Parts: sequence; C-alpha cells; structure tokens
Amino acid sequence: MPTIEQLFERHGPRYRWLATATVMLGTLSMVLTSTIINVAVPAIMDEFQLGQDQVHWLATAFLAAMTVGMLVNAWCLARFGSRRTFICAMVIFIMASVLGGFSQNFAVLVAVRAVQGVMAGLIQPHALVTIFQVFPWNKRGQAMGIYGMGVVLGPAVAPALGGILVDTLSWRAVFFAVLPSCLLALFMASRFLPGTAHARNHRLDWLGIILLGVGLTALLWALAGLARRGLQDPVLLTALVGGPLIMGVFAAWQFRHPYPLFDPRVFRYPGFAGGFFVAMVMGAGVFGTTYLMPLYFQQVQGMTATDAGFILIPAGIAMAIIFPLSGHLSDRLPGAVMITSGLLLMPASLLFLRAADIGTSMVWLMFWVALGRVALGLMMPPVNTGSLALLPAEMIPQGSGVVNFARQIGGALGVNLSAICVQFFSDRHWHAHPEAGHPLAFEVGFDDAFLITASLFILALWPLARMSRGQRLKRTETS
Repeated sequence: MPTIEQLFERHGPRYRWLATATVMLGTLSMVLTSTIINVAVPAIMDEFQLGQDQVHWLATAFLAAMTVGMLVNAWCLARFGSRRTFICAMVIFIMASVLGGFSQNFAVLVAVRAVQGVMAGLIQPHALVTIFQVFPWNKRGQAMGIYGMGVVLGPAVAPALGGILVDTLSWRAVFFAVLPSCLLALFMASRFLPGTAHARNHRLDWLGIILLGVGLTALLWALAGLARRGLQDPVLLTALVGGPLIMGVFAAWQFRHPYPLFDPRVFRYPGFAGGFFVAMVMGAGVFGTTYLMPLYFQQVQGMTATDAGFILIPAGIAMAIIFPLSGHLSDRLPGAVMITSGLLLMPASLLFLRAADIGTSMVWLMFWVALGRVALGLMMPPVNTGSLALLPAEMIPQGSGVVNFARQIGGALGVNLSAICVQFFSDRHWHAHPEAGHPLAFEVGFDDAFLITASLFILALWPLARMSRGQRLKRTETS
C-alpha cells in the first residue's frame, strides 16, 4: 500500500486536490443518502401503510447508526489505514443501497438504512483527516472552504433530485441515485488514498459499542412506541427506563477504557457541557427540519414530491452561502453573538411556518425555510470552534469527536421526536374533529411539531450562557 510520500512522488502537487476530490465524493454521497430519502417518505408510507411514528426510522436508524460509525472510525483508520477503511465501507454501503432499492419489507429497509449509517460514519471523517495530511497548515483553510462548499451544496440538490425520481420512477430509485458517485469515489480511493496503518495494537472498545447501540436503540424505540403502546406496556417501560440507564453505564465505562470511543473527561472543563447541549439542539434542528419539511409540503400543502424538492433548493443554497461567511465572521465576532442570532432566527422561521396555511404563497414558504437554514449556518462554526476553544490543545481531538457525537445524537432524537409529535397531535385532532379531514389534522400535527422544535432553540440559550461563562473563565486564566 502506498504512503502519502509515494503518492506525492507519483502524482506531484496535484495529488492534494485528487485526494480532496476523492473524500469529497465520498462525503457528498453520504450526505445525499442521508437527505434524499426524506422526500420519498410519503410514498413509502403509502406502500407499507405506516404512520409517522413508524416511518421516521428510515432517518432515525441512519443517524443513530452513523454515530456509532463515527466513533469506530478512528480505530479503523489506525488498524487498517485510510484506503482499506474507505474502500470496505464504500463496498458495503453500495451493497446495502442495492438491497434497499429492491426491498419488499419495511424492517429490511430500516436495517439497510442502519448499515448505510454505520458506513457513512466511517466514510465522512476521512475528509478532515485527509486534508490535514496532504495540505500544509497555511493551505488547509482554503481546502476546507472548497470542500465545505461542495458538501453543503449536496443537501440543496438532494430533495429536488429525490422528488423527480419519486414522481417519474419510484421511491426505490432514491437508493440507486447515489451509486454513480459511490462507484467513482471507490475507483478514486483505490488510486489516491494512502494505505498505511499506524497502530495495529490499538484496541477497539467492543463493550462500549454494544452499550451505546443497545441503549440508544432502546430509548429511541421506547419514545417512538409511547403513543401506540402506553406506559402500561412492560416491554416499553423497560426500554424507556433501561435505555438511558444503559447509556449512563456506557458513559461510566468510557472513563475506565484506555481507548474510549467517547472521552467524557472533556466535561471537566467549564462551559464544555453547555457547548455539548447547544450542539445537540443544533443537530435536532438540522436533521429534524430536514426530515419534516418535505413531508409538510406534500401532506399539508398538497405538493408533489418534485415540487416539495424544488421549494427546498433556495434554503440549501442559502446555507451553502452563509456557511463560509459564518466561518469568516466567527474569527471576528464573539461566538455568543452569532449563536444567539441563530437561536433566535430559527424559532422565528419555525413560527412563521406554523402560522402558514394551505393558501400561503410558495415564495413566503421558501423564504421562511431559507431563514431557518441561515440561522443554522450562523450557529455551526462558532458552536464547533467555541466548544473546542474551552479545551487544552491535547484534548481538542477528543473534544471534536464529542461535539460530532452531540450533533448526531441530537439529530436522531430530533427526527424521532418530530415524527412522534406530528403523529400524536394529528391523531388527537383527527379523533376530536373527524369532519375536518386529514390535511387539517396533518397541519395541526406539523404546527405543534414546529412549536416544540422552536421551544428547544429558546431553551438552548441557557446552555449557551454556561458555554460563554466558561469562555470568559478561560480568558481570565490565560491573561
């Protein structure tokens, strides 16, 4: 397997961009997969006769499994090297995608999404590692900016592409849509990624993986089944109590393992816990609204999958534009100012959508969704950099993994709770007012889901205050 030095000798200075293009294609494929299916959810609901509190597993399973994949990534890179890890993960991902496209059973479909999520968690972190390996320190910002623009544009086109595929072919086509980019990334990885491993004696925390997987799955399953089963169901009650307990055991175990998946020592530093919870809320907002919006436009506004996809394009473009600008501003403005702006703009976006009805102009709907994406784009860079700035230099790699973990866990919980709220409040309104019809019942469900999500962002001002207090304390200690 060639080393980075050998690859530079073979390809010259252009190797930097060849390697970056490789990992960008891989990440773009994963981002497309995570978002393109959302616009197909109503069609899948119809085919398998599912409720919102069931079909959300297509997104929730992917995000929860991706969390596990991200935690295992460091071990895989150390044990097998970048090339083997990337290629094996991509091959399994392609096989799972094909199986998903032909699946005749919803349980198999959810299992496929979970496998895709684990592989996405293994593939996406390659980008940062590769860029840091092939670019000198004074060129990494430029490389990250170009890479980030390419990846952020993925969610902008995914809903439109998915909508066209659903309306012209079938929801099954969304599983095949990413295969061309996956195959190209696989070919490029075989030529441009280094193959050397570094720490073959690095032990993987298998017990930690099992504890996290079982605890998180039990919690998400219990929350999803609460409305249908009720607290009188002993299995659900066991999962509802046992899930958080098992995750608590996982956190305690991480203190003891010499190579923890999730290093809890970062919470010893003042303010980091605040940054962790803000990142969770941000993840819930990013993934929860990405899941809800295509459903809202189809089930409440009566749009086709194609129209629902195209109405989300301006929001994706707005986020792609604001993201690099936000990174630039975060070096010049206090992070708390930018995060506060995002925490206030996001509820405004959701409350405007809550006030909308079937007669609301499409232009206003596009604007309000784009406003929410601007809010999230303002928050992301300062949440990441502000949280890591609270840590000493030697703890920054561990802190980065914990912040990513928070965002993914928040995303899984956000999708889970959003879908549950839509189903619960829709059913309640339907039973109370059966003469009103399903569209109005759906509108009530989505309106209440928007309100609850908006409340989370308002509540996040409290952990932000703790994060800011930790930053002031650190500045005092270093001055």
